[in-house]
Amino acid sequence: MTEKPQTPQNGDEPSLSLLERIDAPADLHELDDKQLRQVAQEMRAYIIDTIGEIGGHFGANLGTCELAVALHSLLDSPRDKILWDVGHQAYPHKILTGRREGLPTIRRYKGLAPFCSIFESEHDIMGAGHASTSIGYAVGLKEAMRKGIGEDGKVAAVIGDGALTGGVAYEALHAAGGLQTPLVIVLNDNGMSISPNVGALSRYFNRVRLNPRLFHAREGVEDRLTKLPLGLGRRIERLGPEIKSAIKAYWAPGLFFEELDLAYMGVIDGHDVHALREALREALDANRPVVVHIHTVKGKGFAPAEEGGLEGMEKWHAAKPNSIVNGAPAASKPVPVKEFDAPESIAPERLEKPPPPSAPPQYTQVFARAMVAEAKRDKRVVGITAAMAGGTGLQKLADEVPGQYYDVGIAEQNAVLLASGLAIQGAKPVCAIYSTFLQRAYDQIIHDVCLQKLDVTFAMDRAGLVGDDGPTHHGAFDVSYLRPIPNVVLMAPRDEAMLVQMLRTAIAHEGPAALRYPRGAAEGVELPVEPEEIPIGTGELLASGARVALLGYGYGVAMALQAAEILAGHDLEPTVADARFAKPLDAELLERLALGHDLVVTVEENVLPGGFGSAVLEHLEDAFADRPGERARLLRIGLPDRYVTHGKPALLREEAGLTGESVAERVLAALRSPQTVAV
Repeated sequence: MTEKPQTPQNGDEPSLSLLERIDAPADLHELDDKQLRQVAQEMRAYIIDTIGEIGGHFGANLGTCELAVALHSLLDSPRDKILWDVGHQAYPHKILTGRREGLPTIRRYKGLAPFCSIFESEHDIMGAGHASTSIGYAVGLKEAMRKGIGEDGKVAAVIGDGALTGGVAYEALHAAGGLQTPLVIVLNDNGMSISPNVGALSRYFNRVRLNPRLFHAREGVEDRLTKLPLGLGRRIERLGPEIKSAIKAYWAPGLFFEELDLAYMGVIDGHDVHALREALREALDANRPVVVHIHTVKGKGFAPAEEGGLEGMEKWHAAKPNSIVNGAPAASKPVPVKEFDAPESIAPERLEKPPPPSAPPQYTQVFARAMVAEAKRDKRVVGITAAMAGGTGLQKLADEVPGQYYDVGIAEQNAVLLASGLAIQGAKPVCAIYSTFLQRAYDQIIHDVCLQKLDVTFAMDRAGLVGDDGPTHHGAFDVSYLRPIPNVVLMAPRDEAMLVQMLRTAIAHEGPAALRYPRGAAEGVELPVEPEEIPIGTGELLASGARVALLGYGYGVAMALQAAEILAGHDLEPTVADARFAKPLDAELLERLALGHDLVVTVEENVLPGGFGSAVLEHLEDAFADRPGERARLLRIGLPDRYVTHGKPALLREEAGLTGESVAERVLAALRSPQTVAV
């Protein structure tokens, strides 16, 4: 726990804890191991208290306190480069690099960034919220130094074992070994990403972790094998290199890395500051690529995570606001008791008010239930996730229909290739991947799914502004990056009932299809008992009016309806329509709106360049090329051509002009202007 300030003597100021004396990494350089351990412990207590109150990434940060202290005590940041993969394990790094007082603002609007950010601190060498990238960055940094470009220094990349399920990490390992780039790769192994890790590599790291032998050089193992007594050594020598390699792989942990010409050290206790510093010091002096394999506990120091096994670590990957009080989980709120349910022993004054009407479900929950229903209806339906079973809702499918579920780890490219193979054989795969993460599989979408017209559905959760995770996680680009691809159908529901209908439509469609839906609560409409398919490329007229037509796509429909109510107070009765599809468009509906109104307004939660509004503009330009004066002017409303910061979605939508009020203001301004509006 954090050391409490001592009682002042003779009017002296209270003494500071060690952590409070650390304003920059250089302040750690003169501390001994005992003092550094104290800094790590105080930092852990500070994270528990602070993040437990405000919410944020939690478990992984508790596991890296000693590592952050050890690295910064040995290196001279920012001349020496420390790269934190993903960044949700980098809160201790932020604390040690001058941002301790700002931690209570993390993930809040205009507060500290949720991940590392090169715009926030010179100590944040790379800004990344997507996994598996740190080693590639590190190789590039050190290779530039070797060429005399920029200031020379040491380079260390910290990557979790979960991130090593991402193929790009292996491409970087291949490059580091081939170039013999002198850097240190710290493999922070805790058996978890957000959920428990999956796949053969996870099992491999687990075997290595449990091996009591810590250091085995490849050459030393081979030499010992050939010197075994009773003639065994001579026999092994005669068996050839393949057999020797197999025996060494069993005997020596880390041989996987050694075969890539990466020196291996491990397994090191990631919560032993002295052992960490000794291993890191040796690795930094090696002048070659070295993997330092450390074992940490996700949630270290917080009993419900540390002692709760994999379930506890997964639950406490992130903490909700006010979820921790005095270092322990906050007490559950009492269950409301209605008066007619109360036994005689409960006094009337102790009765709680009955709960409010149930809130609308989350879109993710609706998708999860619909996926389970589709899988039970048709055994060809298969769900695929890339290490986000809980986040995408597919954990429900894994629990109820496990034979129709795959988790490929943090490997979106492979998720789409797996879906392609399944589709060729006649399955109906659904890739449930966040909009922002699907970007990582762009080549596979183009080359493997759409080119071959394979029957793959992309369910893109977190479309639009996601809030506190910020620009690395906003689903701002999927309409723009998918719309140019031939053969794909793009759709977006305006509410949860349509989400269920669209999932049925996408699965039934013979060919690639993608549906996007936002994070958070749905609209509260009644779900269909039996989903029905929606005719591909058809919109829906929701309200008939005059002068102005508001055409929404996905969440844009809700904004259009809000704007229509506001405009009614200005003696305007707009037409409101739901496009439902961004590709193919409902050409008949668009042209009817363009002919019957003075202004058509498209509303979407995607960037404007290349988005839904651009699709409408392109269509109307082509359709009315020989009679441009006949069609309505067009106003496009969407996300601006910039990265939107982090913060609560309501604040971000207000900043970006994506509210009913903002839409109404833009409409009124456009009506006052005789010029064509297309911005």
